[in-house]
Amino acid sequence: MMPKPITPLLAVDLVIEIQGGLVLIERKNPPHGWALPGGFVDVGETLEQAAVREAREETALQVTLKVLLGCYSDPSRDPRGHTVSVVYIAMARGKPEARDDAASLAVLSLQEALNTQLAFDHARILRDYQTYKATRKLPGRILTPDKE
Repeated sequence: MMPKPITPLLAVDLVIEIQGGLVLIERKNPPHGWALPGGFVDVGETLEQAAVREAREETALQVTLKVLLGCYSDPSRDPRGHTVSVVYIAMARGKPEARDDAASLAVLSLQEALNTQLAFDHARILRDYQTYKATRKLPGRILTPDKE
């Protein structure tokens, strides 16, 4: 039998559009700070199910996923360890409310959100979102092989 591989953790994050703004949560648990709503994918659920669940758990919002913005895999993006995040853009219905591991919640304009000190690599994600909104092009990156 093959040994179980050691792999990064898998998470989802959401850029949630509501009422002309974006939803940010203030994290209750370390690492503290403002962040996009999201969390870890549970065994047995799809990425999409995890995104909808995390949005509901942290913000009380029902979301509709619109676009897969991208996958973020920099090993240093999460100080707790190597975590890969799949990021969706979503539309929301309902009244946003801080729940679960969200200490508080804010609905901010994109510019206000970009001017906020954000946890993880969420500023990079919001810059990619800004590019997507301006161009309707996803932020695909050109991958080049390592120099030999």
